[in-house]
Amino acid sequence: MTLRARFGLWVGLMMLLTLAAFGGFVYFSVSHWLFANLDDSLRSGASQLIATADIDGGQFQVSDDPVTLDPALTEDLRSHGLSIQIFGTTGKQLQAIGHDVRLPLEPASLDEALAGRSSFATRADPQGGGSIRTLTQPMTIDSRVVAVVQMAQSMRAVESLRERLLLSLLLGAPIIVAAGVIGGYYLAGRALRPIDQMAATARRISAHDLTERLGLPPTRDEVGRLAGTFDDMLGRLDDAFQRERRFSHDAAHELRTPLAAMQSIISVIAERRRSPAEYEAALADLADETDKLRTLTEDLLRLARAEASGPLWETVDLGELVPDVVDSLRPLTDADRVALTCTAEGEVKVIGDTDALIRLLVNLVDNAIKYTASGTIEVTARGLPEVVEIEVRDTGEGIAAEHLPHVFERFYRAEESRTTSGTGLGLAICREIAHTHAGEVDVRSEPGAGSVFIVRLARDPRPD
Repeated sequence: MTLRARFGLWVGLMMLLTLAAFGGFVYFSVSHWLFANLDDSLRSGASQLIATADIDGGQFQVSDDPVTLDPALTEDLRSHGLSIQIFGTTGKQLQAIGHDVRLPLEPASLDEALAGRSSFATRADPQGGGSIRTLTQPMTIDSRVVAVVQMAQSMRAVESLRERLLLSLLLGAPIIVAAGVIGGYYLAGRALRPIDQMAATARRISAHDLTERLGLPPTRDEVGRLAGTFDDMLGRLDDAFQRERRFSHDAAHELRTPLAAMQSIISVIAERRRSPAEYEAALADLADETDKLRTLTEDLLRLARAEASGPLWETVDLGELVPDVVDSLRPLTDADRVALTCTAEGEVKVIGDTDALIRLLVNLVDNAIKYTASGTIEVTARGLPEVVEIEVRDTGEGIAAEHLPHVFERFYRAEESRTTSGTGLGLAICREIAHTHAGEVDVRSEPGAGSVFIVRLARDPRPD
């Protein structure tokens, strides 16, 4: 069963339950109101009848003879469907006016009247179907019961109204429920249409083409947010696939270069017998190419580990780590022409992976040394309220503006830097390590004025 059908059935079921509860409430409330109205009518008629009886004036005779009542009042009561019976204290009928006057006085009602209390009763109509509602009320003189008045009215009108109300509820409920099911099915179709589009788009997507987008109008409802999230996810996947394709292509290109050089050297040497000096030179060239290939392979492995494996979290004091790394790289500088300094400011402890942070520092400082023939290189660890900042500032060659957006891309090397050793993965590894530590790395540079690399690390990057 489709989601649209289930939604329509659920709407119908909820409407059925709601209508049943509401219909029951209406039916019983109206029934109670009708009975209360009927009882009030009987009570009001009996009170008027007793009030107009001039007991002290002699019109009402406490005897077995018929009692003379106010004709105008009795006619008015009769016109409203009320019947009047007057009984003596023995239960004998003294007078009867109206249609429903064949009901004998029940012993229980007589006992209640003689005790000075009124009582209601519902009795079967002896003249036909239906029921009759009666009120039995005592007539007293000086707190002494001298007669009993019984007001009666047929319940046919009340029962007919109740039946029509019940019939209306029973006939109307299925129509309303059916309309709810159809409406729910239609509305579910409209609401789920973007999801159908998502499914169709997902079926068209493959690893070779991630350019498909839903392109739905932006809305603030749940489906609109889902569509927007789906498009964002496709964009991120497309970017990731593009990066991986470029990475694979660049890695193959970079690996092919030293392998081609090695094959060329071996082919040339194998053409004819060579002198020992030529063999030594060829071996030296092969060693250089092998070293390049090893360095490139190690960088690729480091980058893959940084992306795939989780860090080994521990407390790292950058106030100790940064000077140690700088001192280990100091022999690479020309002490007469380059001044390499290191300072720490404030609390610079972080939770991090020591080996990864060492690799990040080594790459940044080594990069500064390569491109600073003379001048200064300043490494500063600075504690800020929420992050720790590492700044590597040099006065070297600098980076042209057109290259700045790409320096952290894998295998990217500006043309002027091709003459130096390197694989083009160092800064990409730095960025990946910074991201692993919930941080970022940024660069500012001007040609001829040097570069500033700034790394910001969260003090505790561990996930909650």
